[in-house]
Amino acid sequence: MQYKKILVWLPSPLGDAVMATPAMRALRREYRESHITFIANKIVAQALSPSEFCDEWIIVQGGFLKQIKSIRSGGYDCAILFKNSLSCALKIFLSGIKERVGYKRDMRGALLTKKLSPAKKTDGTFSPRPMMLYYLELLSCIGIEDSDTSMTLSVSKEDEKSLDEKLGAKLNKDKKLAIVVPGGAFGPSKCWPTKNYAELCDTLIQEHNCLAVVSVAPNEREISKSVCDQAKNELIDLAQTPLSLGELKALFKRADIVITNDTGPRHFAVALERKVITLFGPNDPVWTDSKHNLEIQLVANTDCSPCGNPVCKRDERLCMESITTEKVIEAVKELL
Repeated sequence: MQYKKILVWLPSPLGDAVMATPAMRALRREYRESHITFIANKIVAQALSPSEFCDEWIIVQGGFLKQIKSIRSGGYDCAILFKNSLSCALKIFLSGIKERVGYKRDMRGALLTKKLSPAKKTDGTFSPRPMMLYYLELLSCIGIEDSDTSMTLSVSKEDEKSLDEKLGAKLNKDKKLAIVVPGGAFGPSKCWPTKNYAELCDTLIQEHNCLAVVSVAPNEREISKSVCDQAKNELIDLAQTPLSLGELKALFKRADIVITNDTGPRHFAVALERKVITLFGPNDPVWTDSKHNLEIQLVANTDCSPCGNPVCKRDERLCMESITTEKVIEAVKELL
């Protein structure tokens, strides 16, 4: 069946939204003549724009009834829910969209017309599976089969120019650009110690002729300050020069290497085909494995990981501390 107007509700976490781009690409390829609208929160919309995979954006705002009214006014004949929530399924149902596609979970199966059950283990928990495939497989409900899990992001010329205006004087083109991401929205359990990041940055500067940039979210200023205070060399602290998400993509596009916890900006680096070192502690790397051939994954070797807990229940984060600075530096040597 060919749909004229399709609404796609994107995931809220930034990393998940980037991991949904392979499914967005497959949908656009199959429905070139259809009008495709993405609905998402403001941060996801900023991160994924500009996008060749949609014709229009709706930013989630206002109360429950206002959102339903906005969706109903679009006249969509199909809605695809990449976002896993009962609330978004209920809003789509009440908006009167005839075809409603999504995973049968979170007590929302009765609200969907085409649904897929996610794989589960014998204990009832979800089986680890790359999220790129998770989103692609949902499209099988409307006859789309695709296995290309490569993520993609676009960077606008305006953001490239704006980045140069903000950081151009600091970005020495004679040096390699290394970005470290010491924070993580998931929680502190997945964060590698700041003293390790500081030591790593010093090595990048002294032994690999790098500029070292510390990239953090607006609420992680203390994390970047801790890294910069412990480093012996001068670092570029983005907490002191905040970038928009578009400008941040432009910066990542220029990076020679990115060393990061398993957090949203890691997916920027992979989608932009950068060299990446990702540090895994409490999270199972299977969930986010893109098979990116320029990525080295360093996984904790402890009996308690992966636990999936945002906050460690022990006094020390043994999983992240089991990843030594020496291991990361060896990975840097391999990639650079």
